[in-house]
Amino acid sequence: MSAETTQNPSHPQLDALIAVAHKLRAPGGCPWDAEQTHSSLTKYLLEETYELIDAIESGDRNEIIEELGDVLYQVIFHTDLGATGSVGEPFNIETVAEVSAQKMMGRHPHVFGSPEELERYAAKTGDDVMLNWDAHKQREKPERVSVLDGIPQALPALALADKVLGKAEKLGLIDASDTPAIPMDDESSLGKLLLAIVSSARAVGLEPERALREATRELQVEIRSFELDSDNDAGVVGLF
Repeated sequence: MSAETTQNPSHPQLDALIAVAHKLRAPGGCPWDAEQTHSSLTKYLLEETYELIDAIESGDRNEIIEELGDVLYQVIFHTDLGATGSVGEPFNIETVAEVSAQKMMGRHPHVFGSPEELERYAAKTGDDVMLNWDAHKQREKPERVSVLDGIPQALPALALADKVLGKAEKLGLIDASDTPAIPMDDESSLGKLLLAIVSSARAVGLEPERALREATRELQVEIRSFELDSDNDAGVVGLF
């Protein structure tokens, strides 16, 4: 980022995109845009996110810029809806940006904190940061009572399983240092194994996505039961 970009708070192209979204939803604009709700737009947000992931994996600069723009437009679309009071008190893109900035600053006391916090949470590596990350998040959401609270259950089954297994490891319910039940050398061999599992499931008429989601749901029940055990109360603190 150049010094000029850093010092100049004006973003005319971003303002223009916000104006485009507003005009499309305003009277005399696009009827389809005017009919949309937060709920009806959900599938498009998912599609655009997956298209961005594809672009990132391709490494194509122009595709990444285009798909980032599509995701950005979804954010702007939702905030333009929010400005109408669609979910209560009206909000706009500035509100969203303010909340996000405050959240990121709160989660990075090793960068934005007081002198005491800078010393307490000093981090030289990404691993150092992750040691305190969950504790920082817990301060934002003190109402959460489980390590599972906040995990989006609508995640694809594989991503959900990875998240839940990570929480189980933090609780000590699963030992991360255990020898893998299925040895593998790299992601290539893992990919082939997963593909073989899906292929085998299809051959016998089983649905792998549903099966993994159900197994993950059962693990979440086990985790919540573990947390409720009075003998393990101390192990729950600071893991959210």
